[in-house]
Formats: sequence, structure tokens, C-alpha cells
Amino acid sequence: MLLFVRPWARLRLPPRRWSALLAALGLGALGAALPAAADTFAIGDGDFLLNGKPYVIRCGEMHFARIPREYWAQRLRMARAMGLNTVCAYLFWNLHEPQPGHFDFRGEADAAAFCRVAQAEGLKVILRPGPYSCAEWDFGGFPYWLLKTPDLKLRTRDPRYLAACQRYLTAVGRQLAPLQVTHGGPILMVQVENEYGSYGGDREYLGLLREYLKGAGFDVPFFTCDGPSQLPRDTRADLFCVVNFGSDPAANFQALRKVRPTGPLMCGEYYPGWFDSWGQAHHFGDSGRITREIGWMLEHRASFSIYMVHGGTSFGFTAGANCPPFAPETTSYDYDAPISEAGWDTPKYHALRELFRNHLGAGETLPAVPARLPVIAVPPIALADSAGLLANLPRGIAAARPRCMELYDQAHGCILYRTQLPATTDARLAFHELHDYARVFVDGKLVATLDRRHNENAAALPATGAGSRLDVLVEAMGHVNYGHQMFDRKGITDGVDLVAAGATNALTGWQVFKLPLDHAELEHLRFGPQPTTAPAFYRATFHLDHVGDTFLDFRTWGKGVAWVNGHNLGRFWRIGPHQTLYCPAPWLKVGRNQLVVFDLVGPERAVVAGLTEPILNEVRP
Repeated sequence: MLLFVRPWARLRLPPRRWSALLAALGLGALGAALPAAADTFAIGDGDFLLNGKPYVIRCGEMHFARIPREYWAQRLRMARAMGLNTVCAYLFWNLHEPQPGHFDFRGEADAAAFCRVAQAEGLKVILRPGPYSCAEWDFGGFPYWLLKTPDLKLRTRDPRYLAACQRYLTAVGRQLAPLQVTHGGPILMVQVENEYGSYGGDREYLGLLREYLKGAGFDVPFFTCDGPSQLPRDTRADLFCVVNFGSDPAANFQALRKVRPTGPLMCGEYYPGWFDSWGQAHHFGDSGRITREIGWMLEHRASFSIYMVHGGTSFGFTAGANCPPFAPETTSYDYDAPISEAGWDTPKYHALRELFRNHLGAGETLPAVPARLPVIAVPPIALADSAGLLANLPRGIAAARPRCMELYDQAHGCILYRTQLPATTDARLAFHELHDYARVFVDGKLVATLDRRHNENAAALPATGAGSRLDVLVEAMGHVNYGHQMFDRKGITDGVDLVAAGATNALTGWQVFKLPLDHAELEHLRFGPQPTTAPAFYRATFHLDHVGDTFLDFRTWGKGVAWVNGHNLGRFWRIGPHQTLYCPAPWLKVGRNQLVVFDLVGPERAVVAGLTEPILNEVRP
């Protein structure tokens, strides 16, 4: 069949109508290539100005890296139906530059595609490209390879750090500068760094990053954000600024006015809930207070971004940690947000939707709330095949002294350190320091568990004969994402001493085994039906007649990681608060599916079932 299309000028259709027409004809890719009409966006004395008219930004944050790509449109549609007109999105540097100079903007990392989907759903975009993001994301978004330079100074004018930042931001510009409103795209503003006032006060550093962004092709307004008490440390006259807070808008906007007497008021992060850390109760945010305070902002024509409107999931090893004290964050990033981890509408969602209904602009209407995505229960799956970790080690690396994981060019997972002990009695090991969670074995027998959350860096040893084998298995629990302890290396960071008979001697002569828990490692495991002892991998297949989202129940397991059909669902830990891992339908298949579980501690029962509701608030000792 031939399709004849008359020239653009003859049909006299505006670009957006052309895109809609071609999408209806099944020619969406061609439609996406057509230019859209450019807008103007400016910061006036009292308002944001979109095409010269006052514009109140009703924004919500969501991170495309925490959402399966197949669900981007559904989550954005939920935000639009709630009453938002803008979505705010972090980029995570470590997602896009996993190795120096090697960039990835494909698949789940396709930031440009996310922005296009947002535009198609009627939303503008506020871009937060970093280089530092925080967001309870591993290392705050920084790539692990920065830790390979021993004396690198993060978030400073260290020329080695700045060169890496400029290279990254230039790559971001190649992807996203064409999607600014000034070029027909949805991007209204671009943030410079993130909450820098809580870390430093070098305004020249911020100015350099702004110049890198300009050089990368960004020409929309730039801005910074910070808490009210940090604002005086990092504001610049040539950068717009917004304030972050979780309560009392009137007082916090007064703090903003002290550093920015004119311009529109905006809360860059308004918190409807909070993130969770392992071993602590799930956080909740009061819907009544949140609705009142956002209502106050709307009545005073103040703009805002709800952090998070949809939290999503820190799949794989992307969850970070706070410090001090060390507090690794959970896989679930539900955040008690208006849109739940699985994309469901909540009572908080409907309360805000009713509020926004009364504050819409001229000609604006609320779309219908999308129906919830299908959810399935999965009958209990017995994981009968197992593979002991110590029986499936890769080739070791000889080392006089143990070094941290990053210096072996490893970003995540586990690492095993092995050496021989002398004959000793009444001895102990002293680590300098151990990050983050370790199981210590002598001749294959567990003798100690060490947890950085409790500052545990020593282990008593049983009496040993000469040549006894010492194994120290260390799990990385997320690089610190906030504060001045972010230069956070994993594994044994600075050696191990043997303290015995009043003497302290460094242990030497190690073998080091890299265990990144990636696809390559999983493919080489030797599974069998025989029972094994922890740490170990467990495997099973299961069949589905139809697919839907589900929540895999790990209440009978210890501590580890799970994969479904090769997709890393993230970490589980019996201490809670969440006892389930969210498994999205696009990662399941009709017919045969495979589940693999790695458990450092060992399960009470090697069984997993899929639930139709998550368990997010069950803390155990």
C-alpha cells in the first residue's frame, strides 16, 4: 500500500497536530522526528512566564531509572491525572557513564525518551542532571570509578573531578539540549548541582558547572536548590534559587526571600513522605497536613515540586546509604508517595487531585485516573537447586594486603578475602575498616558476622592450627549518598590485623575473589539438587498462565539479592521494614520463568511466593 502525504505547508497543520496525525496512522517514529513549536520560558519579577504569561509550576518528582521503561507512560499519566503540569527528573551519572568515557543512554537509561513521553502526556520537565544528585541513590549518582583516585576531592574545583564533570555534562547536552522548550521540547529549567549548601560554599565551583551546562547547549533558566538554612552558602546572583522543605511554607519562603528578594516563589522539594532505611520503620506522611500546605502554596501562587510524587524502586544495587551513622537504604523507594511503588493511586493521591481540581488554569481539565495495572498472586515456589558460593569462586587475585573493592575495578556486589592463619588461641581480628556487612569463616565454619551499622570492626577467633583458612566475605550495601563521608570505598578498606598473645601483626598473603553478582557470575554457577550451606545461590523455574505485577515474599529468607529472568530486583533483608520485592509484569513471561536468589545468611525455608499486596512495614530484630 502506498501512502501519499501532501506537503506540510499545503496542509497547514501545526507541528503538534502533525505528530498526533502520524501517531494515529502508526507512524509515531516519523512524527517524533518532526519539530514542535518552540516556547519561551522566563523568570519574571513575581512569576514564571511561559510564552509571556504567568505560570505556576505544579510539579512532582519521579526517576525514570526507578521505573521499568514499559511503565514510564503509565506513571506520567498518573501524575497528569492527579493535576500536575510538570515532572522533575534526576539524571544519575553512574547510570549514564558506567566507565570513564563510555556513555549509555539506551533502554532504561534513555533520558531523552522519558522526556518525550512526558511531553506526549502533557507534562513539562524540570531537569536535574547533577553531577551530584543524592536521591538515596548509590553514591549520590557519582560513578564508582571516581573512588579509584585516592585523593580525589568530590564536589570541589579539583581539576580531575571537574574534567570528568565537564565530559559527562557535555554528553548530557548532546542528548537533552534539543528537548528544551526553546527548541520545541518539554524542558523548562535545568538545575546546577544539588543542595550544595549542605556540603560546601564554593560559589565559583557552581559557576563552573553552570558554564559547562551552557557549553553543552542548555539555554533555559538555570537554578539551584537547598534547605532554608543552607541557602546563604550557595546562592549566586546569576542563578535562580528555590528552597526545599517538608512543612511550614510561609516560614521557609521567608528564608528564600532573604537571599532572593524578587522572583517567583518555589519549593524545589516538598516531602509527602520519606525514604526508608534497613531495620527502621516505614515512613508515613500525614495527608491532611500535606494537602493544607500545598493548598497554601497554590493560594499564594507559589510553585512546587512534590518529592516524590512516585518513588518507585531502587532495583539492583542502586540504593545508597546515609552516614553517620551508616544507614543503608531499602530497595523499595515507595516514599509513602501519592503514587505507590507499583503505580497505584492512594488516598493521598485523591486528596491532592481534589485540591488541584480547584486550582487549574484557564481551559485546563483533569484527565481520568488510569486504571490500576493487573496484579497476580504466584503460588509458593520451592527453590530446590542450589550452588554454594565458596564452591563457585572465580580465579583469585594475589595480594600482599587486601584492598577495597573499587581498586579491583568492581562497583557492587560482594568480595571475598582469603588467607591462612597461624596457630593461635585467644585471638581476634581487627579490620581497618570493613564496609559494609561481613561473614567471617575459619575452615568453612562461620565464626562472626560484622555489621557497619553497629560500627563492628573486630571478630574473635576460635583456636586455630597453623594453616587454617580464613575467609572474609564482604557485601557492599550502597555507597554513601549524602554528606562528607561520601568517599566511601567498599570491602576491607585498609588491611586486617591479627591480635594474639599481646602482639598485633598485619595479615598478609591474601587471595581476593571478585563477586560482582552480575550476569557473567550467575551464568557460571554450578547448580545441583543437593543441600548446601550459606552463603549460596538458589534456583527454580515456575510457570505463569498470565502475567501481572507481583510482590515476592522473602520473609523466610535471610539477607541477599533476587533475580527474575535475569532482572535484578534488588536486596532483601529479614530485618525489614519491607519484606517483599516488587516484580513488575514486563519482567515476567507467559510460560517458563526463572528465579535465582543469593542468600548470605541462609533461608529458614527456600520458598518464595508472589503476593498481591506489598509488605512495607514489618521490622524484625
